[in-house]
Amino acid sequence: MRVQRQQELLDCISSRSSVEVSELSRALGVSLSTVRRDLEALEKMELIRRVHGGAVRMDSRDEPPLVYRAAQNADTKRRIGEAAAGLVQDGETVIILDGTTTEAMIPFLASKAGITVITNAINIAYRLSRYPQISCIVLGGWLSHPELSLLGHLTEQAMQDLSAAKLFRGIFGISASHGLTGTYPPEVQTQRFIMGAAQQIIVLADHSKFGQMGPVRLVPIQSVSIVVTDSLAPADEVAALRAHGIQVIQA
Repeated sequence: MRVQRQQELLDCISSRSSVEVSELSRALGVSLSTVRRDLEALEKMELIRRVHGGAVRMDSRDEPPLVYRAAQNADTKRRIGEAAAGLVQDGETVIILDGTTTEAMIPFLASKAGITVITNAINIAYRLSRYPQISCIVLGGWLSHPELSLLGHLTEQAMQDLSAAKLFRGIFGISASHGLTGTYPPEVQTQRFIMGAAQQIIVLADHSKFGQMGPVRLVPIQSVSIVVTDSLAPADEVAALRAHGIQVIQA
């Protein structure tokens, strides 16, 4: 409830650049003291800046930070994560990139034997620490605080000595015509480099990602082998992906 309420606060501030505490209180139907506590928490995470009587946004990026996206479509992400984990075979080395949908895979990997996971994501590595039977290689690099991911030339250097059978990644937007798109230019080179080390690219995307297009194009749709989504994914987009020879799994 608290995370969802703070996401709503962040959405209100982001949509208007700045907003007063009293307006947020009325909009969310909570007390002024509750709003102030939430704003204090958001400021500590460097997502907003508190000003006299209200708050202003700190980050102009379109995609909400990872900690808030985790609460969105949680059950759908769990089903997609379970279906994606089913694609991992015993003994395989796989790459799991940052994101909340990819994080949902982790509990379903516990029964796999002899697998190794390569990741550039702190949240993924943390979840994997609960499963000592899974070998984990964490790539170093520059920390993107909102996404908890590691980027840059140090990440790419570490990846030069590694390869994987499959790569699993979430995405901001996906379409048969525009491919995979994102919102954060600094991650493009690193993510393309990492994707180049995998034999198969597998995209985890709930229905809300279809028809959504970010300003940064990552790779064309032809680079993708499998898309794992849910039953609400647009039928025309699913058909278009399959026409490109992409396997679509609807969890």
